[in-house]
Amino acid sequence: MEKRKVLLGAVIFVIAGLIGWQVIQKIITSSQGPGVERQAAPVAVEIESIKKGTIRDISNFTGTLAPKSQFIVAPKISGRLEQLMVDIGDRINCNQLIAVLDDEEYSQQVRQAEADLQVAQANLEESRISRDVAQRELERVEELHKKGISADSELDAAKGISATQEARFKVSQAQVANKQAALEAAKVRLSYTKITASWEEGVNPRVVGERFVHEGAMLTPNAPILSILEINPLLALIYITDKDYFRIKTGQKASITSDALPDSSVSGEIVRIAPLLKETSREARVEIEFPNPEGLFKPGMFINVEIEFAAHEDTTVIPVSSVVKRDSQQGVFLVDLEKKVAQFIPVKVGISNSEFAEIVEPISLSGYVVILGQHLLAHGSPVILPESFQHQDSKDPERKTTGETR
Repeated sequence: MEKRKVLLGAVIFVIAGLIGWQVIQKIITSSQGPGVERQAAPVAVEIESIKKGTIRDISNFTGTLAPKSQFIVAPKISGRLEQLMVDIGDRINCNQLIAVLDDEEYSQQVRQAEADLQVAQANLEESRISRDVAQRELERVEELHKKGISADSELDAAKGISATQEARFKVSQAQVANKQAALEAAKVRLSYTKITASWEEGVNPRVVGERFVHEGAMLTPNAPILSILEINPLLALIYITDKDYFRIKTGQKASITSDALPDSSVSGEIVRIAPLLKETSREARVEIEFPNPEGLFKPGMFINVEIEFAAHEDTTVIPVSSVVKRDSQQGVFLVDLEKKVAQFIPVKVGISNSEFAEIVEPISLSGYVVILGQHLLAHGSPVILPESFQHQDSKDPERKTTGETR
């Protein structure tokens, strides 16, 4: 019984102590006045000044190089490749002789055609003489017939002979024309044994890209011998998605670089944009033309392309890391150097890249923004400034750190 009384007394004592503690806490709180909250602990931050500078809207693409034009040199006739005048990497001019086929057979065909033409021309001359003789005989018989000396049958016979000779003469003329055409065809076939590289447009010289055969090879019509490339200018080929498709226009400038040529950068111009995006990749082909007079860039090289869509000068820029969201609102924490507190300022961002962001609104934004530690901040949070800012206040002139940003 005594134990129960002791236990009950202990419980009552503990309860009384808790109630007393709560009463004391309420008295202390009421003495401080309404609306006073516990002050948050200061947050150590890194800050950066808001700058004025140039920011560019640039997109980067990867692609490959291709010759502006290329074609295959091939023979029109069959034959043995007797001589090849050029090889891979050689420069050639338009209509330059590059290969010769064995022409013995085709030379013989020319000689045969010339002989056939001579025979046809001799037959033509013979038929011409016969026609003239028959014509004079007809004229003589017609005079005698007018005088009543020759009979009608004699006149009819003379007319028949004259007409026959005239027909033979026309046949001989046709045969001569036929043999002349055959001779010209034989000469054309003979000319095909001399293979040249020719093109209608573009600049000289061009280069040999590939060799497909060697001297002594037996070739068939249209068998490839060499490929000819135009590498000045060159084409840079990139593929873009629908995100950038409607931002790209013909005539836009582009900067082209290659990891293989780290010290070389060239400027090109967009010349063609595919009118469709392929269903398999959802990308469209874009061709960028650029000069390559020294031939440093080669077809097939992997390249990087930068295309500038916009550039804003003398605009307000901040580190992109300073832009945060609070309650679905985009903004930055602006630091009051004198009071050492951070205030959340809503902002509207324009152009941004991996380093900087353009502030469109508010226009007059200035001072210092938090670039590290902002995830721990709320509006009005106290901050611990870096040592270099400990003795500065908001009236100090800002450090001028203007410059171009991309």
